[in-house]
Order: sequence, then C-alpha cells, then structure tokens
Amino acid sequence: MFALLALCLLCSTAWAQFQPDRYSFSEPVGSGTGTRYATSGFGPITAVRMWEQNNNIVTGFQLKYGFAWTPRVGRNTTNRVEMSLFEGEAIVQVSGKYNPNNFIYQLQFVTNRGRFLAAGQPLGLSFTHYPTNSESELRILSGRVNSAGITSLGAHFASVDDMGYKMHGAGNTTHRMHLN
Repeated sequence: MFALLALCLLCSTAWAQFQPDRYSFSEPVGSGTGTRYATSGFGPITAVRMWEQNNNIVTGFQLKYGFAWTPRVGRNTTNRVEMSLFEGEAIVQVSGKYNPNNFIYQLQFVTNRGRFLAAGQPLGLSFTHYPTNSESELRILSGRVNSAGITSLGAHFASVDDMGYKMHGAGNTTHRMHLN
C-alpha cells in the first residue's frame, strides 16, 4: 500500500513538471493615476463593450463573463462599440496606444478567430498584451481610471478549462453604436 502511494506521489510530481504554465500577466501601461479597478466574473469572457470620447480617448469598458456584465470601468459616452464572441472564441490579445502622462488613447481586443474590436484614436506609444501560453485567454483586466477615462491597463491571461468552466457562446455580433 505504501509503495502504491509513493508511486502515485512520484507520478503526480512528474506530471506537474510537464504541465504548461497557463497563467501570465502583462504589466500595466499608462500613467497609473486614479482609482484602481479589476474585472472579474464566472466563466469565460463572452462579450466586450467600450466607450470612447469623439475621436479621442477610451473612456470606459465592460466585460461580459458568461451571461453577466461586469460593472462598467470608467464612464460611458455617446460612442459605444460592442462585440459578442462566438462559442469557443476567446480574447487572446489586448493592444492599443497610450500616453504615459495621462490616458489610454486606443484599445483593441483580438480573438483567436482573428476578429477584433477597437475604440479610441491611434495616438501615443503602442502596447500589446498577450498570453505566454497558446492555451490561455484573457481573464482579467486591471489598472487605474479617473473621472475622464482609463489611465492604465494590465491584462491577466489563463486557461478557462483549468478553472473548471464550460465554454458558452453568447452570440456573434459586432456593432458600433452612436447615441444621441
């Protein structure tokens, strides 16, 4: 019995050494002023919503985990863009432009199917956040925000399957809304 237990322990230790590290974190970019935020939710990200000031900065965003939207980070403005993900589709890159002294000027989400959603203007320094493991996807966005817009942004990537969630698609639409 003891030999069987020792063998199981040895095998599980060896197995753990060969498992890829599916978690990675991309350091925040931006000024880092304002109030801290971090998104969270149950299940995979199934949709993204962003707001931009007319031809200017990204003022806010929301992620949808499963069937529930997170509280909005930042503020909403008249220009809103939104994308729902297909079943099995995941966000594998977050990129854009920022000014190190103030705001995130452009924000773009790219999926494993090559679709993307972008808001804001391509002004400033470029950044690209992506997972270090090809089986990982966006799980959390964190950073800082003030009353005008998003001032910093970092991305956390992990495998949803490792968290025990079943992938659920929420739709398949991409659209831009201009509210009056």
